[in-house]
Amino acid sequence: MTDKHLIWDLPLRIFHWSFAVTILACWYTAEQGADLVEIHMKLGFVAITLIVFRVLWGLIGPKHARFSQFVPSPKTLLSYLRKSKSDKTTPGHNPLGAMMVILMILLISTQAISGLFINDDVFSSGPYYGSISNGLEKIMRLLHHNTFDFMIAAIGLHLAAVAYYWRVKKQNLVLPMITGKKSAEQVNAVDAIPHSKIILACVVAVCCVGFVYWLVVMNAPVIEEFYY
Repeated sequence: MTDKHLIWDLPLRIFHWSFAVTILACWYTAEQGADLVEIHMKLGFVAITLIVFRVLWGLIGPKHARFSQFVPSPKTLLSYLRKSKSDKTTPGHNPLGAMMVILMILLISTQAISGLFINDDVFSSGPYYGSISNGLEKIMRLLHHNTFDFMIAAIGLHLAAVAYYWRVKKQNLVLPMITGKKSAEQVNAVDAIPHSKIILACVVAVCCVGFVYWLVVMNAPVIEEFYY
């Protein structure tokens, strides 16, 4: 039996698949219009929670989850592109995958945060709707209604890359993100992480939930409405 080494920690894997499900659910509820707008808003809060967790986990998580370990310099990215035909497996995120992680964090952050400041023109409003100028609200609405197109493009590119690695380079990128492990033929033992830091992840997750609850409930401004 081929030895396998733990590369992707459990909290990162839970984040990855939760993130995917949340984005899919956000898309579905948005397509249903006013019927599911309240659920859509709550899913936006979930997305913010996940983003905050990922950012913190990128600072204090295990080796391959940390931004300092996988965000490439321009030189590293160019070098990887020149050697793109190589079958060598990167232990964690390869440079292109790292750029996709950063891109998705930026896009989802823009989408979720802009949603806090707009309404649906019918029943529901984000917790910060009415707290900024009309000009800024228009910008937030523009961002919220258009960023998703870029998200779809990024997701399509990501899926295409996964398919390319599977069919052409014979590297299964999905299974390790489920099991957390890669074979000894793909990575060296020195690249493995000893454990998933689950207790630390639980503490971080609780803090993230608390922060987002404070952000969208406790700290949300009370906007007075006047009717004449």
